[in-house]
Amino acid sequence: MSETPAITLLHRAEYALARILLAGLSSLPPATASNLGGWLARKIGPRLPVSGVAHANLALALPRTSEVERDRIVRDCWENLGRTVAEFPHLSHLKRDTATGPGWSIGNSQILEQAAATKRPVIFFSGHIGNWEMLPPIVARHGLPFASFYRAAGNPLIDRLIIDLRARAMGCDAPMFAKGAKGARLALRHLSLGHHLGILGDQKMNDGIECRFFGLPAMTASAAAVFAVKYNCVIVTGRIIRRGPARLHLEVGPVLSPDPEAPRQLEIGSLTQQLNDCLERWIRDIPGSWLWLHRRWPKEIYTRTKS
Repeated sequence: MSETPAITLLHRAEYALARILLAGLSSLPPATASNLGGWLARKIGPRLPVSGVAHANLALALPRTSEVERDRIVRDCWENLGRTVAEFPHLSHLKRDTATGPGWSIGNSQILEQAAATKRPVIFFSGHIGNWEMLPPIVARHGLPFASFYRAAGNPLIDRLIIDLRARAMGCDAPMFAKGAKGARLALRHLSLGHHLGILGDQKMNDGIECRFFGLPAMTASAAAVFAVKYNCVIVTGRIIRRGPARLHLEVGPVLSPDPEAPRQLEIGSLTQQLNDCLERWIRDIPGSWLWLHRRWPKEIYTRTKS
């Protein structure tokens, strides 16, 4: 039985500040909140040391881009992140297919409807692209509310606040599994009961499998492929495309299905590589929409680039 983390005075102070910031963002119209978050992040983010990671990633992934282009992509990345954070408290109120301004839309919705009609567990796969927090609400509105993995915040009060905001946006209380072995076991059980699972599979996993990403070896989370092979689930992919302040479009597809006749490990490797290829296509399409701020490749590749 896991112990509840002790709540410290610092936790309470951080939580109070987070509530004040959320209240301030909630009081603004969605587009205004998005513009404010994007402007602040675009001004401050590129000056932070972590932006060096983004520049290193761009030198590896898109070596033909100029320094000017990389600077622009890093600014776009920060702006998208700032907008994503500022839009968070507004997601539950966004309307579908608005003529202009804030709202959401979807392309290829029939894929979700067909997947829901099978009454089988479905894995929804994406990455930290556009406003990825809008993925669960849109998919839930098409009959596929999914549980997801998450990295717990160090402050348990803020962690609970984030979980509550996500549940409010979805309109239902879907489980969230902490990353790690225990979370993986709970996710497997969730699928075995016929429920659905969402995975953001674009971050480095030291215990993953090696696949290619932008032509480079990258340790990649294989959970989506492992779970799909084990339960013969379809993997529905999709990304959020930002079309304006708090104006978000979900593009669904392609769909991947495991081959039940293929050797298990070969099929897991093949599916994981196909998912990496899908992510790469999305990122090349709109480079500034991806979160370039984490080290995606092995340390030695960055070292070789510097030398």
